[in-house]
Formats: sequence, C-alpha cells, structure tokens
Amino acid sequence: MIVTTAQLFKHAYGKYAVGAYNINNAEQAMGLFKGCIDSKAPFIIQISKGARKYTDKRMLEAIIRSAGEIFPDAIFAVHLDHGDEQTCYECIDSGFFSSVMIDASHDPFDENVAITKRVVDKAHAKGISVEAELGMLGGVEEDIKVEEGNACLTDPVEAEDFVKKTGCDSLACAIGTSHGAFKFKGKQSLHFDVLEKIKARLPGFPLVMHGSSSVPQDEVARINAAGGQIAGSMGVDVNEYLPAAKRGVTKVNIDTDGRLVWTRVHREFFRDKPAEFDFRPPGKIFIEEYAKFIASRNKLLGSAGQLDDLRASLKK
Repeated sequence: MIVTTAQLFKHAYGKYAVGAYNINNAEQAMGLFKGCIDSKAPFIIQISKGARKYTDKRMLEAIIRSAGEIFPDAIFAVHLDHGDEQTCYECIDSGFFSSVMIDASHDPFDENVAITKRVVDKAHAKGISVEAELGMLGGVEEDIKVEEGNACLTDPVEAEDFVKKTGCDSLACAIGTSHGAFKFKGKQSLHFDVLEKIKARLPGFPLVMHGSSSVPQDEVARINAAGGQIAGSMGVDVNEYLPAAKRGVTKVNIDTDGRLVWTRVHREFFRDKPAEFDFRPPGKIFIEEYAKFIASRNKLLGSAGQLDDLRASLKK
C-alpha cells in the first residue's frame, strides 16, 4: 500500500527512522519488498534521475506497482531522490509519487529558497510532500559530485529560516555524511551537535540524512577477493542510526550498500562459475541477499516491527 511520506514521518518521529532505499530494477525491488515484509517495516522507495533514465520511468513505476500487488501487506511511500526543478514537476504531475526532493543546495541560499518554494507550491496543490536540502554533502553519487573542500554542514539558524520561507515538509541536513563509498577517514562520525541544534530550532520537524550507507567492510573485502578494486572505503557507523532518529531524523537514505551487495553477489558467482552465462541464478541469489541486508538495516533504524502499529494508526 502506497501512503504519503507525511504519514510515515508522523508515526516515526522521535522513535525510529524510515529506511529510504534506491531501486533501479526488478531484482532490487523484489529484495527490498521481501526484506521489509520479513522485518515488518515500513519503507520509502527512492527513484533517482539516473534510475528514471536507466530504462524508462514507466518501467520502474510498473515494477513498483507489481511489487505492491505481490506483497500486499507492504506499506511504503514513493519518493523522487535529488530532483531538479523540472524533474520534480514531472513527478508531481505523474500522480505516482508520494513526495519529491528538490535539490537546489548547490545554489546560493536565496536562490535555493526561491526554487524550493516554487516546487512546494506546485506539490502541495496536489497533496504531495517536498523534501529540500540545505548544506552540501561531499562525495560522488550518479550525477552528484561535490569536492570535499566545498562540502559544508547545515547552519541551524539558516535551517529554521529556510523552512519558514519555503514551507518544505522535510529537510535534508549536512551533518557529516557523504555520498558514495568513501565517506569518512579515520574515526570521524556524525555531527550530533549540529543535529541537536537544528532539532532545537525545528522541534517536531522531520529531518533527513543522506549519504548514510555503512559501506560494510566484509562486503568490500569479498568484492576485492573476487576481482574488485575498492580501496579506502568507509561509511556511516550503523550504531549512529537510532541516536540520529531520536534527534529528529525520520528518513535515512541508503543506496551504496545495495550496490555493494549486488557487486559482491555477481562477482563471486561468475568467479566460481566461469562457464555460466545465465544471469538469472545470480539474480535470484541477489534478491535473497538484498532482502537479508534490508531487514538488518531496518532493525538498526528501529523501523523493524513497526508495520502493524503503523497500519493501525492509519485506520484512525
């Protein structure tokens, strides 16, 4: 069942974070739905600009609709990840999305406000929520590339002003995470002090954490053992997910980790079966492995086991 992002955030705020997972194909969709049903967790499906271009935006929508029928007990929202203004309008007009993200964080503050406000006005007219971003995460993911020297944390005072001026429904904050598989060096962690200051200025307001993959070192090691060349990768400490949720983070974006699972499964499969050329057997393995990964992340986010209570609250 597709619900609004606002409904998920209302139930989650201060208790747990909803996992927001990017998908690009049928195998990812099946693993995601299976993992969330197994862990009894609500979730958010994220579709990026790159995913919409990968095959065709209609294909992804059809896959999601079909998965919803295959897993009728699932409760989820559909979200545009890192959209520009035009893509946001397309998704708003499609009638399929629960929410859209307008990412004008690379623009000056006033321009970010103006662009976000235009998207908010259009989205709210159709009952769709808007996520905006303030501050810039470093790293690389699809067409997003920010040099570490240009990354900047979200200013709590600006965050309060931004939300008031734009009317956005949730805010992606830069609190030390980064896109891609190379997030941190040494023992750096999240800037909980910044998060607490933002929460103090925006009490009850849903915050979003981008670039939150943990980049499991066992996955990286297995990929490299099977011929990969990923070196120096490091992600978010999974033990920081729930503390962030207690401080107002209601949505945690996880994408890179899913790509690592896919890469590990396929590299190992074709290494061990070099004469094989049927892509379906590793696809089936990936679905099961990805489902296990999703369930494990939902447990760490605190969303596991929340499905029945959420369903009951939606009926009130």
